[in-house]
Amino acid sequence: MSTIYKNVFKPGAISSSFIAESIAKHQSKTSIGAHNIFLGQVRADVVDDKKVAAIEYTAYEDMANKKFHDIREATFDKFNLTCMHIYHSMGEVKSGEICLFVFVSSPRRKEVFKALEYVVEAIKVEVPVFGK
Repeated sequence: MSTIYKNVFKPGAISSSFIAESIAKHQSKTSIGAHNIFLGQVRADVVDDKKVAAIEYTAYEDMANKKFHDIREATFDKFNLTCMHIYHSMGEVKSGEICLFVFVSSPRRKEVFKALEYVVEAIKVEVPVFGK
């Protein structure tokens, strides 16, 4: 029997209202002393003399969700976190819009800085998500 992993993918860009709601939901968790957030945004780079207007994200979703799960578990093993959330866009995201949202929380601030860098670097290296 195959394991079903949490789906981190959201269709299109990740909205600022979704990010705000995610932060607001943690105000009742009074053991948290620090949050840290990474927002990945699509850049309007120039490629082959054309400015990037959008990126179309695709992924091997089952494999990617397993990788996200593994990274999440490894991060909890390595750092003293209260909670962590990862969301990645699927489909078209225009330049200037958010395509990756990583949110970590801990009783202590030093943990969230180290944990967030670890998570974002691991995502970049290990997760099969493709942008075209």
